[in-house]
Amino acid sequence: MDATAMHLVWGVDRYRVPEGTRVDLDRLDPADRSLFPGSKREARRVLAELRDRLAELQRVFWADGRHGLLVVLQAMDTGGKDGTIRKVFSGVNPQGVDVVSFGKPTELELSHDYLWRVHRHAPAKGRIGVFNRSHYEDVLVVRVLGLVDEERWRRRYDHLVAFERLLHDEGTAIVKFFLHISKEEQRRRLQARLDDPTKHWKFNPADLEARARWDDYQAAYAEALSRTSTPYAPWYVVPADRKWYRNLVVAAVLVGTLEALDPRYPPPAVDPASVIID
Repeated sequence: MDATAMHLVWGVDRYRVPEGTRVDLDRLDPADRSLFPGSKREARRVLAELRDRLAELQRVFWADGRHGLLVVLQAMDTGGKDGTIRKVFSGVNPQGVDVVSFGKPTELELSHDYLWRVHRHAPAKGRIGVFNRSHYEDVLVVRVLGLVDEERWRRRYDHLVAFERLLHDEGTAIVKFFLHISKEEQRRRLQARLDDPTKHWKFNPADLEARARWDDYQAAYAEALSRTSTPYAPWYVVPADRKWYRNLVVAAVLVGTLEALDPRYPPPAVDPASVIID
């Protein structure tokens, strides 16, 4: 990677939520681009470099097989979860990546504890698991819509921290992204879905109901970020009003995360020099 891409990898810690920090989303600019003052065209070139490095690391990570990697994506509606997956992971081998989307729980899932449906999708060693929404819905949607009483959902912060500690202790690296958009940017994106016939299928009237509860969701996200960012499962609040900048930040964090794991190709089962193929 060139110096610009390396600067991004080294600099993204500014978006990491330190353990014990009280997050105030109103003070974090969703249009920030301070890590990359270059043009959008230049950003495409740098993203290509980051994706190439991510693909290279994933090949070794898969072969190494000592760790799994769990990537959690959370955002308000139109925040860019799908776009991030499409743009950032486009170069990796799809055989080594599992993307899981968590929607409304099924009747079977509701008959178990709320983490049952999540735990079984945790990535195996050597694999990258991407959660499009996640176990955090149970302190977000559940809280805002009052689906369980407050005492019950408040206990879940400790559950989530313990669950992620379990995964970490058993070999899974975890990185969590909150794609932070402004209310005005959400309005523009929702309107774009109405204006473009090719995007009509993406528009859901329920998104307007969630938008009406914007402040409630912002408060729920702020508390979840504050209560559950740990050294072994950190949250990153990613400025996401500019899609291209969002992609750069997420790709840089993933490259840095995999590099820190120092994946290596395992030694061969036999001495290659001793094998003669007739």
